[in-house]
Amino acid sequence: MSLEASLIDALEQVVGERGLIRDATRRRSYECDGLAIFQRDPQLVVLPRSTEETSEVMRLLWEYGVTLSARGAGTGLAGGATPEEDGVVLSLMRMKRVIEIDPFDRRAHVEAGLVNIDLSRLAAPHGLFYAPDPSSQMACTLGGNVANNSGGPHCFRYGNTQRHLLGAKIVLHDGQVLDLTDPEPDPIGMDLTGVFCGSEGTLGVATELVFNLEPIPEKTETVLGIFDDLDKACDAVSDAIAQRLEPSAIEILDKLTIEAVEDSVFAAGYPREAEAVLLCDVEGSAAAVEESSSALDALMRQHGAIECKRAADEGERKRLWAGRKGAFGAMGRVAPDLYVADAVVPRAKLRELVGYTVEVARERGLKLATVFHAGDGNLHPNICYDRRDPDELKRVLEAGDLILSACVDAGGSLTGEHGVGLEKRDHMCHLFDQEDLDAFGDLRRAFDPDLRMNPTKLLPVRRCQELHGDTPPGLAHGEQAP
Repeated sequence: MSLEASLIDALEQVVGERGLIRDATRRRSYECDGLAIFQRDPQLVVLPRSTEETSEVMRLLWEYGVTLSARGAGTGLAGGATPEEDGVVLSLMRMKRVIEIDPFDRRAHVEAGLVNIDLSRLAAPHGLFYAPDPSSQMACTLGGNVANNSGGPHCFRYGNTQRHLLGAKIVLHDGQVLDLTDPEPDPIGMDLTGVFCGSEGTLGVATELVFNLEPIPEKTETVLGIFDDLDKACDAVSDAIAQRLEPSAIEILDKLTIEAVEDSVFAAGYPREAEAVLLCDVEGSAAAVEESSSALDALMRQHGAIECKRAADEGERKRLWAGRKGAFGAMGRVAPDLYVADAVVPRAKLRELVGYTVEVARERGLKLATVFHAGDGNLHPNICYDRRDPDELKRVLEAGDLILSACVDAGGSLTGEHGVGLEKRDHMCHLFDQEDLDAFGDLRRAFDPDLRMNPTKLLPVRRCQELHGDTPPGLAHGEQAP
């Protein structure tokens, strides 16, 4: 199937020549997101510059019956922005306008293509910041964050994107605009904004967003606990939660992650001899920060920390966090590809489930690096591999399947922040029964009756009982690994 010339001409009239990417070589940049296992070549990439242009583009695609996938920066890790077969990619990267920052009401009204970190930079002169901070925040867009209900290290205290999203302007499947920002960002009635957040591009395309902003804390201190055993670090986290200590972030990095970071441009000063480090931020008044930091120091030592140290200055504090947020990129020194799991487990079971992921990888001869939002119980077992090796890829997918299943069986969930996309789509049958999935499907059809928006993502395309056991773990039904 190829797009009709009349459609392409009409789209060019809307977005201009620079708003279309037709060349096959340039389209290759859009064939996948951060999960390169799934690759599809879009027929066309369209880059609108406003809500009005997005509306007209989607109306035209609807009239011609063309499927579409919305895309931000392409930093997603679950295949949510992978193009549909014979489909079009709708990129929002030209929509970066800041419509308003209201310091009195602590709100920001922005376009969906704005990069996450830029919102905090623009709010800083007002003494405010945007709290959700994915590790990719230097590149990821706020629209993509809303699509996946993204998190980040500091969401232990502040919560994921949904907690901060007050309103949105959404273009529906046929080009109609649903304005949930007017007249108030938080209207009385059905919480359509809440329904939309985390819907992964299946209900509509958000073009404008209204967010809550937080006041910059009086003081922030970073505490680093150094451990000779990963289990001890996990136990320290579980105990910190039980004792109701409240740092704003609690992260764990294991030995392979530490080595990769220290060998990269993100070198942060993590001790190479450590088996794990526990990285925490403590925020608040000077007195409260001192009390909480001292309590964390004591707790880590009780659980066998070799050393606990505090960042000496703001420069060191930023380096420690740059190392954590650059960890995924640093894994390129270990292997050319990275599979990042994103399951959530009860925090009392951290040691058990982290140990299980290590064993699963070891049994299959895979390189595993563990770095995760420990305070949230949001695990990120990172399997380093080469997808050009079919046997290794098969083992990676099998390990991912076992890890996800074990986390759900332990009382957890499939995703904490990356979304379901293609990666975990058929795993939804493990977490939800068919009645639940049918209800989700009814909601989806209420917004998109023809199922043209990211139709193969999020929900199984076949009923749970019809999914065959010979489908390779981790692959969407009917698809093949490259």
